[in-house]
Amino acid sequence: MPLSPEMRDRLRAVSTATIATALFKRGFRSQMIQGVQPLSPLKQSMVGEAFTLRYMPAREDLNRLDVFRDRAHPQRKAVEECPPGAVFVMDSRKDPRAASAGGILVTRLMVRGVAGVVTDGGFRDAADIAAMGFAAFHQRPSAPTNLTLHQAIDINVPIGCGDAPVFPGDVIVGDTDGVIVIPAHLAEEIAAETTDMTAFEDFVQEKVRGGQSILGLYPPTDEANLEVFKEWRKANGR
Repeated sequence: MPLSPEMRDRLRAVSTATIATALFKRGFRSQMIQGVQPLSPLKQSMVGEAFTLRYMPAREDLNRLDVFRDRAHPQRKAVEECPPGAVFVMDSRKDPRAASAGGILVTRLMVRGVAGVVTDGGFRDAADIAAMGFAAFHQRPSAPTNLTLHQAIDINVPIGCGDAPVFPGDVIVGDTDGVIVIPAHLAEEIAAETTDMTAFEDFVQEKVRGGQSILGLYPPTDEANLEVFKEWRKANGR
């Protein structure tokens, strides 16, 4: 089931760190995509269902420059098929030497209404992509001469991206800290729990800034703090 606007809004309002804690409680320890950062500051968190592309090491006779003329080339085809509102996630084998995409393809994703793009490799035209105001995450810029070290091979299949397992339809959330993958079947309960967790963390921050000790407050082992939190939520509409 596609993410509702309400679910997107709830997940935009919580951090990847808080989501990681909620997933850890359920035994998920490897859902953060390692080594990726946004190319430019985000206007808001990136949220969307995963649409994937898998690269493999290129075999030279099958991955010459003329393969990009083929309309069915997996990279080109995936860019045109990634649904609006989805996050395009690429398994580039954690290798930025060959570009996962460049400015033109990322512009096409943006114009088509895709929510963002993630690769554990790199992008060409990184400065141009950074200037777009589009949610784009990579490891580091790619050398523009190494065009054919990767070979795009599979569209919308389970992949590994930055050591995280990503299945098509999983919910991707990206913020300044990085990108995390929520298994699709857990998205609704994670959104609800992290909304509550975020309210509590904001309450704790307020109390700590006011001089209160974290002992008995974080974690809330003193029941009195939970009562104060209930009143705080009512007063703040949280």
